[in-house]
Amino acid sequence: MRVVAVQQSGGPEVLTVEEMPIPSPGPKEVLIQTEAAGINRADILQRQGHYPPPPGASPILGLEVSGKVIETGKAVTRWKAGDLVCALLPGGGYAEYSIAHEDCCLPVPESVPLMEAAALPEAIFTVWANLFAQPHLKAGESFLVHGGSSGIGTMAIQMARAFGAQVLTTAGSQEKCRFCLSLGAEKAFHYREEDWEAAALQWSAGRGIDVILDMVGGDYFPRHLRLLAPGGRLIHIATQRGTTVSADLRLIMSKRLIITGSTLRSRSVEEKAALREQIEKQVWPLLQNGTIRPVIDRIFPLNEAAAAHKRMQEGQHLGKLLLRMKH
Repeated sequence: MRVVAVQQSGGPEVLTVEEMPIPSPGPKEVLIQTEAAGINRADILQRQGHYPPPPGASPILGLEVSGKVIETGKAVTRWKAGDLVCALLPGGGYAEYSIAHEDCCLPVPESVPLMEAAALPEAIFTVWANLFAQPHLKAGESFLVHGGSSGIGTMAIQMARAFGAQVLTTAGSQEKCRFCLSLGAEKAFHYREEDWEAAALQWSAGRGIDVILDMVGGDYFPRHLRLLAPGGRLIHIATQRGTTVSADLRLIMSKRLIITGSTLRSRSVEEKAALREQIEKQVWPLLQNGTIRPVIDRIFPLNEAAAAHKRMQEGQHLGKLLLRMKH
C-alpha cells in the first residue's frame, strides 16, 4: 500500500509517498480500505517532531479516516467486511489501508458521502468530549469558539447551535466571518481588525460569556478570564499561541470560574468507546437529518499531502482538509 511517510522532522517538504506492507488487524480491530483521511493540526505537530504518537500507535500520520471494512479481527462483533465506516485512529490514517479498533468506528451516515465522512470523527469526538459529555455547555447559554472556520470550529458552531446555545466565534478574515455566520453563529469577530473581547462583552450586555472553547492559549488566557461570566467555563484543546499563561486568581475565585482542557489522542479505547456510544445516540441523528454536516474546504490526492499541510499552516482553509486515496 502507499503511505505518506515522514523520514525526518521538518516542513511540509519532508512528506514523501512510500510503499509499505498492508497491516493485519488484531482481535478487536478492523482493516479499512481507506477512502479518505482527515488532516488535523496534530498531524502538523507530529511532522514537526513536537507530537510523537502514543505507545503502540502507528508512526504514520492521520487520526481519522473513512472507508470500507475489508477484514475483521476474530473478536470483532459489530462490523463485517463491506461495512462503510468512519473511524478515530491513534495514527496510521495517511495510508491506503488503515487499522482501527472496532469500538472507535461509526457507521457512515446515509446523508454523508463516504469521502466526506473522513471529516467527522476527530472534530465531533473533540467537540462532544469537551462541551457535552460532561456537560459543560447547556441550552440557552452563550458560547465562544475561536477559529470558527477551522474543522473543529465549523463543527463546534453547528453542534452548539443544534443543542440550543447562542454561538459567537472569531475568524481571520471578513470572508471567514461571513462563512461562520452562514453556519449558525450569531456573531463572528474579525480578530485581526476588531477587539473581539470588547465586542463579545458588549454583545452580552456586560454579563460575559458562559463557555469558551479555546485552541489558542498564550496571551488569550487573561482575556478569557475577563470575558467569562460568573460560573463560566474555559476549555482548552490546543495551544497555538503558547502553553505558558498568567492568571489573576482573584478573578477566578470571585467569578467561580472552571478552567479545564483535554486531549483526545492519548485517551484509552474504553474512554473513546464511551464517547462513541454517546455520539452515535445524540449526534448521528443530527447528521442524518442534515442539522449538522461536515464542512470540506478541499480534497487533495495522497501524493499532494505536502500541499495540504501547507494550506493548513497558512490558515487558508474554510472547514476540513482531506487526503483522497486511490486503490
